[in-house]
Formats: sequence, C-alpha cells, structure tokens
Amino acid sequence: MGNVSETVATLVQRARAAQRIADGYDQARVDELVTAAGWAIIEPTRNRELAELAVADTGIGDMADKIRKNQRKTFGLLRDLQGAKSVGVIADDPATGITEIARPVGVVCAITPSTNPAATPANKIINALKGRNAVIVAPSPKGWSTCARLIEFIHAQFERIGAPRDLVQLLPAPVDKASTAELMRQCDLVVATGSQANVRAAYASGTPAFGVGAGNVAVIVDESADIARAADRIVASKTFDHATSCSSENSLVLVGAAREPMLAALRERGAVLLDAAQKSKLQALMWPDGKLSSAVIGQSAEKIARLAGFDAVADLRPRVLLVEEDGVGLDHPCSGEKLSPVLALYAAHDFDAAMSLVERLYAFQGAGHSVGLHSAQPEHALQLGLKLPVSRVIVDQAHCFATGGSFDNGLPFSLSMGCGTWGRNNFSDNMNYRHYLNITRVSRPIAEVVPSEAQIFGAFFARHGRQ
Repeated sequence: MGNVSETVATLVQRARAAQRIADGYDQARVDELVTAAGWAIIEPTRNRELAELAVADTGIGDMADKIRKNQRKTFGLLRDLQGAKSVGVIADDPATGITEIARPVGVVCAITPSTNPAATPANKIINALKGRNAVIVAPSPKGWSTCARLIEFIHAQFERIGAPRDLVQLLPAPVDKASTAELMRQCDLVVATGSQANVRAAYASGTPAFGVGAGNVAVIVDESADIARAADRIVASKTFDHATSCSSENSLVLVGAAREPMLAALRERGAVLLDAAQKSKLQALMWPDGKLSSAVIGQSAEKIARLAGFDAVADLRPRVLLVEEDGVGLDHPCSGEKLSPVLALYAAHDFDAAMSLVERLYAFQGAGHSVGLHSAQPEHALQLGLKLPVSRVIVDQAHCFATGGSFDNGLPFSLSMGCGTWGRNNFSDNMNYRHYLNITRVSRPIAEVVPSEAQIFGAFFARHGRQ
C-alpha cells in the first residue's frame, strides 16, 4: 500500500500545482481549455483511432457507433458549455441580495467504465476543466489504453495553448481496486460511472462523491402511439453500440391492442422473436452463474444468436433478439439489465397495468433511472412522472440518445445519469459542469419582509381553530 499511496500522492501533488494555475484563469481562458480538450477527441482521425482502439481492447460495442458517440456526446457537451458562466460571478439577484461566485472543487477523481472508454472520460474531463479543476482518471482496466491515448491527445492540445499537462492525468496501469481506492481517498471529489461496486466504493471512500445508479430501462408503447415511428426509435436505440448504454431499452411493455402491430413493426426492422426453448438456452448463455456474462455484453444480436447455437436465427442477421416475458425478479433474468441487443416483451391490458408492471421491474432493478413512453396522450407522461421512481420520463424519443441529452431535447449532454435516492444516489440530474463547482454566496441586506400571523396560519385556523 505504501507504493500505491506514494504513486497516487505524486499524481495528486502535480494535479494540485496545475490546478492552482488554472484557478487564476478568466472565463475566456477556461473556455479555450475546454475547447482544446473537446477538439482532442472530436477531430475525425483521432476519433476513429480511439473508437478502433476501444473495440479492439475491450471487445465491446461497435466501432462506427463509438465514432458517432464520441463526436455527438462531446459536441453536444461543448454546445451546453458555450456561454455558460463558471468563473467569478455567475449570478446576481437584487431581489434576494444574493450574488453567486463559482469556485473550483479542486482535484477530481473520475472513475470510468469499459463500455465508453473515450466518451465518458472526455465528458468528465471537459466538465471538470470548465470549473478550473484538475482531474485524474481511473479507467476500467480494459479501457485503460484507450483512455491513455485520449489523454495523450489532450496533452498535445494543451501544449498548443500553453496549458499545464497535469490538469489531466491518468492512474497508471495496472489499475486495480487498491489504487482506485487510494485515488478516491486523496482527491477532493469523486465522480463514478460504471459498476455499482465502483459507485458504492466511491460513496464509502470518505471523499465527497457523485455516483450513478443501475440501468434497466423499460419503455411503454400504448394504443395511441405512432407504431412505425416508435419501432424506428426503439430499434435505433437498442442496436446503437450493441446496447452498451445504461439508457438502452431492456423491457418493452405493450399496452392492449398495440401489441400485434408493434411486434410486426419490430420484425420488419430486423427483430427476431425467439420461442420458449430458445429463450431458455439464451438465458443459460447470458446468465451462466446468475450474473450477466461478459461474453454477451456489447455484442451484436447475430453473434449472440450464434453463441447460443441458433444458427438459423443468426443466418437471418437479426438486429434485435426478442423474448416473451411475464415475470420479474431473479427467477426471470430477462427482466433485468442485459447490456446487449436482447429485449424482453411484456403485455399489459391497460396503461395502469403497464405502470404497475414497470414499478415491479424497477423494484427489482433500475429504480431512479428513467422510463420511456411512446404515446399520443400527454397525460400518460405526467402520470409516469408522478407515480414511478424515475428521474426522467422520455417521451417519443430513441431512449439511449435522448436520456443523456440530445439536440432535440432540453436535457444536458452527459454520460452519467443520477438516479436520486431511488437508485441510492445523492442527485437526480444528468451530471453536468455545475456538479464540478463550489458556489460561494454573498448575501446583502434587503428590505425586511415579515408575514403576519394571518398570512401563515389563517387558513389553518379557519379550518381547525386555534387550539
């Protein structure tokens, strides 16, 4: 532990020295820093290299989709940050007498997953830099080489603008639990995306931490939905990067008469419905010891069918594998997160039954994350938001693109989604640059406003008396 502690202490010491320099930057200089880090990953040649390296080293996902993810997520984040104030006075309200001043949090420990070994580190690095922080990335072991290459690209851009390289550093390989835990202990803020084990370790580190909840997205399609458009969105989302996203659909709840036309539309778009015997074999492949197998995570539907011995299905070049399900829980593993283009189908006789079913699914796994809805009835979205334990209700959108922010919705671009107390998290937002800020508030006196007793208690006394 001594060597680990010393290694981490050296990184943190260098980070603190660089952060003291950044602390003196004005907003224009900070925004230049942010833009440089964004260009490091977005530039097409570098983006392709990172995507190819990610798939080669992790064996997870689709290279072309990773190129799109790296570009879209980073470009969207840069759009969100453009013009956002993160230095000095960021708000002033004469009515309350409050002036808000943005301050750095210091040195950030960024824990990142193998599913997005370039896009997630880039997102956290850029957000941290926006707040004039230094950041040290602790990637998953499988994603280390991709993250290392990304940081090389960032350092090259920093050299162009004369910024200190030590603002962005990487935990040396081999990354393990001991070195990650030590980094969490020595930094000022931990932001953890990935396995729930990492998130729990972050919360237990003794350092202030933001961690994300588990995904297990359910999507409801009711009878009023535009079936063709819903099918387009669901298939596009479920197949993107071979469903590595925690925001990919895992269960599809079809309400009443929507079932048959929706099944037909999914088949037209390359989905294949497995029979009961095939479902049993697939479950044995995917959960050989009760835990989701790495052999299927982020693999294509065709490859998974081949691994399961369904050569006739694989020959159809399926885009999605569909399985009928009617139960929830450990005895029904398809009711949980699958991180692959496998989609469980449920039937509900009406919308209330669909809501109740999704509530059961989230009691098993995925509480706090989000729910999808395809419907022409706006009140259904409000009902979901009022009843279900979710931080987001995604209406008439491809779920994995929309949940983490999109150019056609108002959610912040992010790869880290807070799930509130439902998901054992301390926030329910899409993680964004404000989570990387301390905010000092200057309070000045204003005209006193003291309500009367009648204003506070009048209605209560009128109804219940003054006893």
